[in-house]
Amino acid sequence: MPEFSWPDRSQVPTPEAVERGWSATVAALPPGSRVRGQVVGRQPFGVFLLLDGVPDAIGLAEISAMPHHMELPLVGATVSGEVIWHADRNRQVRIRLDEWRPAD
Repeated sequence: MPEFSWPDRSQVPTPEAVERGWSATVAALPPGSRVRGQVVGRQPFGVFLLLDGVPDAIGLAEISAMPHHMELPLVGATVSGEVIWHADRNRQVRIRLDEWRPAD
């Protein structure tokens, strides 16, 4: 498998499903919400996630929230994090992964 990959279209909701479910996604996952999901795509700018319990949502954990010494999780990994923003333009739930949080 290459280092970077886009999500396999057969694994993610259709753009139409994401659009139809966007209001429900935003209501179900306000900023600060805890989420868990599976990495389904990996790009130099971050990872795409399928979020547990929200079938018509796509999460994106961007490297802007990743410490310099960390690496992107691999496709297939299960990760947890916190919703930090909703990107209305492309209907993505922005997430900061727990493994990227600074140690207290």
